[in-house]
Amino acid sequence: MPDLLILGRITPEMEAHLAAHFALHWYDRMDDPKAWLAANGATVDYVLTNGGRGISTADVKQMPNLRLISNYGVGYDGIDAQAAAQSGILVTHTPDVLNAEVATTALLLMMACYRELLRDDAWVRSGSWTETGNSPLTRTVDGQRVGIVGMGRIGQEIARKLAPFDPTIHYHARSERNVPHIFEPDLVEMARKVDCLIVITPGGPQTRHLINGSVIKALGPQGTLINVARGSVVDETAMIAALQSGDLGWAGLDVFEAEPSVPDVLRALPNVVLLPHVGSATVETRAAMGKLTAVNLIQHATDETVQTPVPESMAILPG
Repeated sequence: MPDLLILGRITPEMEAHLAAHFALHWYDRMDDPKAWLAANGATVDYVLTNGGRGISTADVKQMPNLRLISNYGVGYDGIDAQAAAQSGILVTHTPDVLNAEVATTALLLMMACYRELLRDDAWVRSGSWTETGNSPLTRTVDGQRVGIVGMGRIGQEIARKLAPFDPTIHYHARSERNVPHIFEPDLVEMARKVDCLIVITPGGPQTRHLINGSVIKALGPQGTLINVARGSVVDETAMIAALQSGDLGWAGLDVFEAEPSVPDVLRALPNVVLLPHVGSATVETRAAMGKLTAVNLIQHATDETVQTPVPESMAILPG
């Protein structure tokens, strides 16, 4: 059996499926994984990891016969896919199967911010409803001007799910797309025009702090920032300062710059809704992601083909 090195957690179903085809080695269960790689790296044919965890370039270099890195997730910014391609190593990921779930999470965060879900839940639990009466009014989600940063598969699904709320949708992307929404080449200008900014662009060095202090200031004191992309895309320090000063009204966050570490000051703010990076974390979606992650590995071990290569790997696919 070919050797598969696993970084991070996988489901029991994935483990059972993969164990029938590979000899499994668990990076996180080793006493000294670096020493293990130094001694055994040449035997590793395949790696399974996820976009947040990724795999370091140094570790990849310890595996000279590595053929494929299968990423459990759509985002793969923790993997140097370009360097992998230059070394003849394929990288795959799990697009499409999680689009709907992440889009739902974006809407969940938006509605939770607009309708003050956490505040009103606490209002009932604390007895304030009985003692002081109704909680303050909230804002409607209907008819809002929404800016989407990134109009890929998930961005388009967010726009589709927003449709019943009758929004005006603007979007910022590297180029104009064939979609019935308003293209905004200038991100700061788009932020000025919208009430809510939803971030769903890929992570990585190219988009680091794309949502900077200028964008946040342009969104303004009545604005809402939703991030279901990567924590690195938002300048967290600038965002926190704006939330504290009132320069930004609300934020709904599923991702953070140094997750799972979240700054104490951010956790203490009343105008934020925080989720522990669970955008795709439903039983059904994770099962579909796990199946595709395993299929890419098993299929490649069988006939050297894959289902869902990342763009950087297209040039080195056989045929």
